[in-house]
Amino acid sequence: MARSLWTGSLSFGLVNVPVALYSAARDLDVHFNQLHEKDGARIEIRRFCAKEDVEVAYDDIAHGYELEDGRQVVLTDADLEAVAPRRTRTIEIDSFVDLAEVDPMLFDHPYWLVPVGESEGPLRAYRLLVDAMAAEERVALGRFVLRSKEYLVAVRVRDGVLSLTTMRFADELRPTKDIDNGGRKPAKEALDHAVALIEALSGDWTPEDYTDEHRKRLQAIVRKKRKGATIEAPEQEREPKPADDLMEALRKTLEELGEGKGSANGKSSQKKGKSSSKSKSRSSRSKSKTKA
Repeated sequence: MARSLWTGSLSFGLVNVPVALYSAARDLDVHFNQLHEKDGARIEIRRFCAKEDVEVAYDDIAHGYELEDGRQVVLTDADLEAVAPRRTRTIEIDSFVDLAEVDPMLFDHPYWLVPVGESEGPLRAYRLLVDAMAAEERVALGRFVLRSKEYLVAVRVRDGVLSLTTMRFADELRPTKDIDNGGRKPAKEALDHAVALIEALSGDWTPEDYTDEHRKRLQAIVRKKRKGATIEAPEQEREPKPADDLMEALRKTLEELGEGKGSANGKSSQKKGKSSSKSKSRSSRSKSKTKA
């Protein structure tokens, strides 16, 4: 595993569990260096003063906050240090909530929380927290400081290990009040067709079924260029036009899924089978809750 980004303890009540933080996501994007096309030399990025046209050293750079009238409020590094959060080595848990209560749009970057040390005490405390949170199906909400910034975080169990996800604050999400949601309520027949289409395309979530096709195409081009091949850009596909008759488009789509035209047959039948099994499981769960 890569080097840890942070070490400290996970604290809830009087219990402190020593942990190390590792990024749970890896960057698989295809990266390029900026080169001078003429001679292949690397491009350097330098900071210049727009007024004096001279290069500015990093230590001489201040921070400007632009006001509505265009004026700048200048802050130094010392000014910013005055509002820096108290640097602690603790992830302080405030509360435990049901995962369903947390809006997924608030989740940001995922990490792993790994137990630190080989002594039995910390390992037992870590395993106890994992098993307790898994049994209750709860998510722990708290705060911690990483690289001089305080984050709201969610800690939950995944595959027998604690994961930590940094979160956005509620006011960082743009409100939906100004978004046009389509106007008047659709007709019942159109709604029924749309629901039927969703059911026909429903299935179990399998992350491995989805791959980064753009990255694959970039890697293929790099391999071809390495062999000296000439790359020709394909013709751009025309964007599909909105359906003139929404009801007719819904009917035709449902017919194609039902008749299994092309490759839709295998996929739709598999998804329908999965959907029916999921519906049965939902029904059984709701009945068991009712009896309880």
